[in-house]
Amino acid sequence: MKVAVKRWNAVAQWRWDTGHAEQDDDSEGDVCGICRVPYEGCCPSCKMPGEDCPLIWGECTHVFHMHCLLKWIGTAASKQQCPMDRKSWVTAERKIGTTAS
Repeated sequence: MKVAVKRWNAVAQWRWDTGHAEQDDDSEGDVCGICRVPYEGCCPSCKMPGEDCPLIWGECTHVFHMHCLLKWIGTAASKQQCPMDRKSWVTAERKIGTTAS
Protein backbone atom coordinates (compact mmCIF):
# COMPACT_ATOMS: atom_id res chain seq x y z
CA MET A 1 0.00 0.00 0.00
CA LYS A 2 1.40 3.37 -1.02
CA VAL A 3 0.36 6.65 0.52
CA ALA A 4 0.74 9.96 -1.29
CA VAL A 5 0.68 13.09 0.82
CA LYS A 6 -1.11 15.78 -1.13
CA ARG A 7 -1.06 18.54 1.44
CA TRP A 8 0.69 19.08 4.73
CA ASN A 9 0.11 21.88 7.25
CA ALA A 10 2.74 22.30 9.94
CA VAL A 11 1.79 23.70 13.31
CA ALA A 12 4.30 24.88 15.89
CA GLN A 13 4.22 26.45 19.31
CA TRP A 14 7.01 28.07 21.30
CA ARG A 15 7.44 29.20 24.88
CA TRP A 16 10.07 31.19 26.71
CA ASP A 17 12.12 29.03 29.06
CA THR A 18 11.67 31.03 32.25
CA GLY A 19 13.19 28.30 34.39
CA HIS A 20 10.02 27.98 36.44
CA ALA A 21 8.12 24.71 36.71
CA GLU A 22 5.45 24.06 34.11
CA GLN A 23 2.11 25.49 35.17
CA ASP A 24 -1.43 25.11 33.92
CA ASP A 25 -2.55 27.50 31.17
CA ASP A 26 -5.10 28.93 33.61
CA SER A 27 -2.44 30.01 36.11
CA GLU A 28 -1.04 33.52 36.21
CA GLY A 29 2.57 32.38 36.61
CA ASP A 30 3.54 32.81 32.95
CA VAL A 31 2.68 36.51 32.59
CA CYS A 32 4.77 39.65 32.92
CA GLY A 33 4.28 41.09 36.40
CA ILE A 34 4.09 44.62 34.99
CA CYS A 35 1.85 44.46 31.89
CA ARG A 36 0.14 41.12 32.76
CA VAL A 37 0.58 39.86 29.15
CA PRO A 38 1.87 36.27 28.75
CA TYR A 39 5.60 35.94 28.10
CA GLU A 40 4.86 34.35 24.72
CA GLY A 41 3.06 37.53 23.73
CA CYS A 42 4.73 40.89 23.56
CA CYS A 43 4.65 43.95 25.75
CA PRO A 44 2.21 46.76 24.91
CA SER A 45 5.08 48.69 23.24
CA CYS A 46 5.84 45.94 20.69
CA LYS A 47 3.99 44.45 17.75
CA MET A 48 5.74 41.07 17.39
CA PRO A 49 6.70 38.63 20.15
CA GLY A 50 10.02 36.81 20.26
CA GLU A 51 13.53 38.18 19.87
CA ASP A 52 12.28 41.76 19.40
CA CYS A 53 10.55 41.64 22.79
CA PRO A 54 12.92 39.63 25.02
CA LEU A 55 12.54 38.69 28.65
CA ILE A 56 14.78 39.88 31.45
CA TRP A 57 15.49 38.01 34.68
CA GLY A 58 16.39 39.54 38.01
CA GLU A 59 18.56 38.00 40.70
CA CYS A 60 15.34 37.91 42.73
CA THR A 61 14.14 35.33 40.11
CA HIS A 62 11.32 37.54 38.81
CA VAL A 63 10.90 37.72 35.02
CA PHE A 64 9.51 40.59 32.94
CA HIS A 65 9.36 41.75 29.35
CA MET A 66 12.54 43.79 28.99
CA HIS A 67 10.68 46.84 27.65
CA CYS A 68 8.22 46.79 30.57
CA LEU A 69 11.03 46.63 33.11
CA LEU A 70 13.05 49.39 31.44
CA LYS A 71 9.99 51.64 31.42
CA TRP A 72 9.35 50.79 35.10
CA ILE A 73 12.97 51.40 36.18
CA GLY A 74 12.86 54.74 34.34
CA THR A 75 10.17 56.10 36.64
CA ALA A 76 11.00 57.91 39.88
CA ALA A 77 8.46 55.77 41.77
CA SER A 78 10.41 52.59 41.02
CA LYS A 79 13.41 53.61 43.16
CA GLN A 80 15.39 51.11 41.00
CA GLN A 81 13.52 48.24 42.69
CA CYS A 82 11.85 45.07 41.43
CA PRO A 83 8.12 45.79 41.02
CA MET A 84 7.22 42.44 42.60
CA ASP A 85 9.24 42.31 45.82
CA ARG A 86 10.75 45.82 46.06
CA LYS A 87 14.30 44.51 46.36
CA SER A 88 16.98 46.49 44.51
CA TRP A 89 16.87 45.42 40.85
CA VAL A 90 19.92 43.46 39.74
CA THR A 91 19.80 41.78 36.35
CA ALA A 92 20.72 38.10 36.62
CA GLU A 93 23.26 36.50 34.32
CA ARG A 94 21.66 33.75 32.25
CA LYS A 95 23.86 30.82 31.34
CA ILE A 96 22.44 29.35 28.15
CA GLY A 97 23.41 25.96 26.79
CA THR A 98 25.59 24.80 29.68
CA THR A 99 25.70 21.06 30.25
CA ALA A 100 27.23 19.00 33.01
CA SER A 101 30.05 16.72 31.88
